[in-house]
Amino acid sequence: MSAETTGTRDFTYWRLRFRDWRQTRPFWAGLFTALGGGPIAYFPYANLKLGHLTLVMATTTGSGSLIIGVLLVTLGLTMWFQQIIRVFAGVATILLALVSIPVSNLGGFFFGFLFALIGGCLALSWAPGEPADGTEPGRHTPGKQAEEPQGGEAAGVELPEQRATAAYDPGAAPWSGDVPSGIVDANGGRNSAG
Repeated sequence: MSAETTGTRDFTYWRLRFRDWRQTRPFWAGLFTALGGGPIAYFPYANLKLGHLTLVMATTTGSGSLIIGVLLVTLGLTMWFQQIIRVFAGVATILLALVSIPVSNLGGFFFGFLFALIGGCLALSWAPGEPADGTEPGRHTPGKQAEEPQGGEAAGVELPEQRATAAYDPGAAPWSGDVPSGIVDANGGRNSAG
């Protein structure tokens, strides 16, 4: 191998790349939701064999089960590739999971129901994280202190830390002209509850 050859990308490279991709989206929510759609769509069309006994779970709502299962798989993929609509996808997943109980053999014998319910809850609770190296230039992340502007005090701009230390005096209320001290007793009176 020469110095100019970049070499092949080993397993560690792909694992780290997948980890970075996974951390920027509700990965586990999408996985649980897609896995929940499988049993819901499968069991109404399955022929289960128990020894010499064939158990057919076909119902009149088989098409409803298939639609719910396909929608759950689609919502799971949507959570991965369009994370901006994760709240809609989470609510829709929870509603489809609840509808699957009466429609699809107890929600795929509760396996699909539980997977879809967990996936929907995870989608609703996921929030995008902050980048480790800081924010992009020109963007302000909520919760972080903004940088001090150039010439703060010299320009006459009152900074937030200056406002917090200054005493706040609201002045006299406009309706308190008859009370010399500006203090109104609110205990009792016509509108009090006790």
